[in-house]
Amino acid sequence: MCKDAELRCRCGEVQGRVANASPDTVNRVICYCDDCQAYLHYLDRADLLDAPGGTDAVLVAPRALSFDRGNERIVGLRLTPKGLYRWYASCCKTPIGNTLGLTIPFVGIIAKAFDDGAQRVDELFGKPIGAHQVKYAVGDTPAGSRRFHWRIILRMLGPSFGWRLSGKTWSHPFYDRVTRTLSHPLATLSPTEREALRPLCGPHPAVHSDLVVSG
Repeated sequence: MCKDAELRCRCGEVQGRVANASPDTVNRVICYCDDCQAYLHYLDRADLLDAPGGTDAVLVAPRALSFDRGNERIVGLRLTPKGLYRWYASCCKTPIGNTLGLTIPFVGIIAKAFDDGAQRVDELFGKPIGAHQVKYAVGDTPAGSRRFHWRIILRMLGPSFGWRLSGKTWSHPFYDRVTRTLSHPLATLSPTEREALRPLCGPHPAVHSDLVVSG
């Protein structure tokens, strides 16, 4: 059964919702990449990482996400000039969504941003389908296979193409539909700022695979 899932920033100034939330309408993955770790350290929100440094993210169609309050407080950040667009609430540095652009339309929302608690998030979105970039995990990597699995990549990004074809890119919470330009302020870290965050993130062992399949 689908229902709306409410999300809010830590101080409550930014509030929104994901419409028609269910395991059939979203994807959920754990990302251990050093960019996701660096981003949360930059915001002083490392409390949103799990013990090995993973970010529990729910990937939704852009049209499914809307904001009821605090839209003017939303700002964006790129760690590099070609990195993900990472959106957060300027009032309390709570991350509220990551996007890749309009070509591959999705919004990745940190599961802890939802206002329903961990158990309720599982009921709304299902368990994570797997883990990504485990080579950057802090300490022991999650249990599971270290083989590369295309089915995880397809399950992560495949629905985005369907969302694009079916018109679920619009309305987009972070883009203007008429001009196709960003609708919120965006900053990009300098190379020096980005490099300064690396010691806070997980190790960089030489491995050939970066995915773990759940189950």
